[in-house]
Amino acid sequence: MKNPTEEIVLIKTLGLTWYVKWGATVLVLIAVMCRSVDEIPKIYDVAFSWLGTLGWLYVGLQWKDRALIILNSVIGFLLFTSLVRYIVKALTVV
Repeated sequence: MKNPTEEIVLIKTLGLTWYVKWGATVLVLIAVMCRSVDEIPKIYDVAFSWLGTLGWLYVGLQWKDRALIILNSVIGFLLFTSLVRYIVKALTVV
């Protein structure tokens, strides 16, 4: 534990992680926008959410932040299963 007199260093994201962080943020925002419009199929929301979650999982791994890793691992798994179910359902209809 740090003493109150020690400086706290903020995480400075540089390089690829910076781009992934902001790209993933944009993807999650696009997913939420897709979710808010009834005319857009649910698969777009799920796909953009999954890609954004994978991006944030990468960032969490780079930062070694366990909360981000656990959160995005679970969400990523759930979204992936939703994508697989959608694809399987689409293939069995044909």
